[in-house]
Amino acid sequence: MDWLDRMNHAMDYIETHLTEAVDYDQAALLACCSTYHFQRMFSFITNVPLSEYIRRRRLTLAAFELQQSSTKIIDIAAKYGYESPEAFSRAFKKMQGVMPISARDKGVSLKAYPRLTFHISIRGDEEMNYKIEDKAGFEMFGVSTLIHADGEKPFVEIPEFWRQRIADGTVDRIRTAAGLGENGQIHAVLYNNDGEKLSYMMGYFLPETGVPKEFETLSIPPQTYAIFSTGVNPDGQNDIHGLWKRIWSEWFPSSNYEFANGPEMEMTYDHGGNMYEMQVWIPVVKMEEA
Repeated sequence: MDWLDRMNHAMDYIETHLTEAVDYDQAALLACCSTYHFQRMFSFITNVPLSEYIRRRRLTLAAFELQQSSTKIIDIAAKYGYESPEAFSRAFKKMQGVMPISARDKGVSLKAYPRLTFHISIRGDEEMNYKIEDKAGFEMFGVSTLIHADGEKPFVEIPEFWRQRIADGTVDRIRTAAGLGENGQIHAVLYNNDGEKLSYMMGYFLPETGVPKEFETLSIPPQTYAIFSTGVNPDGQNDIHGLWKRIWSEWFPSSNYEFANGPEMEMTYDHGGNMYEMQVWIPVVKMEEA
């Protein structure tokens, strides 16, 4: 069974359980991958978190039922998993712009989110530079923060974290502690991702001499990584945002690998002459044959 079939079987399961509790573990089992991998891949491919997709589909079906039947609003709310008519009305108005009772008025404009299916799309022949490598364990140090894991939020919150830490001198202090020069490039680690939030550390490899107490340390275990490169580009032209999206929406679906539970890395390298390379290291394991 290929990837498209597996993902569409998972979507079949979700669609037939919209009036019940959707078991993410079961959906992931049908997709032949871990729950975390399924949720993350879904989000990158569709640009919407799985939980939000399910919410939209339920409210779409609820709108159809309101228009086409005389079923009480309290019963429709319960059918689609809302604890009270008030909670249902708030969610419905947020998506549709009108209260549920108004959905029955003739001429009212409503939104419908159709069921998703996965199919092959021809996107061009732009290559992805990657390699699979086994890495020994190592230690990192730096400063960290919590980042929202959903959708586009990491791509907003992470740059803001860097702006703040550059402005308050933290980045310079990391460089000094690491023994780097004034413009030495430091790295980043993403870890403890629970689907809602993740920890993000900016820092460098822990020197043998240790570091000041203001910094945290993090142990990175031995791991097999898929390592992706932006290529070498002038300063500011490495599209790390686009690389993350391509990894999850293009490489993983066709790779026979899935995410292994471990820290992910963003590495930055200075090639001289104002030319830089960024790499994304993602811990991976080979998927078992279905």
